[in-house]
Amino acid sequence: MGILFGTDGVRGIANGELTPEIAFRLGRAGAYLLSRDVKRPQIVIGKDTRISGDMLEAALMAGICSVGADVYRVGILPTPGVAYLTRNLGAAAGVVISASHNPVQDNGIKFFAGNGFKLPDVLEEEIEGLVLTDQDQLPRPTGGEVGRVYEVDKALERYLEFLRSTIQVDLAGLTIVVDGANGAAYEVAPRVLAGLGARVIPINCNPNGVNINAGCGSTYPGVLQEAVLECRADLGISHDGDADRVIAVDEKGNLVDGDCILVICGLHLARRKALPMNTVVVTVMSNLGLHLALRKENIKTLETKVGDRYVLEEMLHSRAKLGGEQSGHVIFLEHNTTGDGVLTALQLMSVMRETGLPLSALATQMTRMPQVLLNVRVKNKNGLDTCIPVQEKICWASEKLGDTGRVLVRPSGTEQLIRVMAEGPDEEELKQVVGVIVRMVERYLG
Repeated sequence: MGILFGTDGVRGIANGELTPEIAFRLGRAGAYLLSRDVKRPQIVIGKDTRISGDMLEAALMAGICSVGADVYRVGILPTPGVAYLTRNLGAAAGVVISASHNPVQDNGIKFFAGNGFKLPDVLEEEIEGLVLTDQDQLPRPTGGEVGRVYEVDKALERYLEFLRSTIQVDLAGLTIVVDGANGAAYEVAPRVLAGLGARVIPINCNPNGVNINAGCGSTYPGVLQEAVLECRADLGISHDGDADRVIAVDEKGNLVDGDCILVICGLHLARRKALPMNTVVVTVMSNLGLHLALRKENIKTLETKVGDRYVLEEMLHSRAKLGGEQSGHVIFLEHNTTGDGVLTALQLMSVMRETGLPLSALATQMTRMPQVLLNVRVKNKNGLDTCIPVQEKICWASEKLGDTGRVLVRPSGTEQLIRVMAEGPDEEELKQVVGVIVRMVERYLG
């Protein structure tokens, strides 16, 4: 990745690293490069509920209009909703202002091509080059050639209609707790579920600009677990700030993460002969239990680096239609071009309806291998590969776990973190080896 772009767009502290000036230049460069062959291009812009969204949106729109492109403004909408509307409206590109599951002080900018897919690395690098150059030689039209800003009529309703069309069952009789993370799903998720007949109990669906992801959402699943048990609900779903991921909770209060959702949906599709290539694409962080459950039904798994962009690349390459991450990014390529938390929740509930089974029963199809994961905040996450003491401990841990376990130590794609994970049959042993590696990372890189 380059200086600005990480694994999921440009991110940083809003008005700190990610300034309105950078947003303006990203708008100019992105609109120009993504619409060079279009005479009067349109760029869709959406955002999550962060207070800094208005500031960055204004700068982005100014940049886009300054190269002669029009803005289609859709307001607060999940990232996958922006991807869908980019295609649906025939726009040249789409832009989302969000930092996903990150805290409120962070924000981000990510682009979609006109087909709704995230940009390849080479195109992001080209945008970055134009943003960082000292000589801005991009067009500056005047008069009637300057771009305009248009509000998209009923943008939320268009996305809701699309979501409803992806399942063929109703949800009448189900009681569902929805944790909206005070983010982009706060209205979409409750409305689509209620529209399909479910009884919806919304929590953390009252955004005020500063409470996004604050002790709630998919990174704080304990909140949802308590609510499901307290309300005696059939299940709960929890989104992150931009709703491109979902974590579920069954009626007994047990977590159902992205791996388990992939198993439930993958097995159901395969049994109906509706899983293209009989393949599911996952990442190196996926639990060994996922591989065992799918292998038992002769379903092939393909592994990628962590990041939904890499999952998508492999899906397009292998022609698979289902893939995702343990974190709850799940891509149903038959329906949308990116991870969609609300759509994934609907597909999961569709399996419940079609099989007549509660979520707890469906989840037993995967036996989870113990997995210990710790995040270490560091000054420079890029120093991992060259830090010999840390690498020596990683080798020691791998030898200690042997053939029945594995160790994975990697830098986060979006934060200054080193993630240390170990997996195997003995959880106490896993905690021991992870603890040793974490102490070495803190000592040499922290």
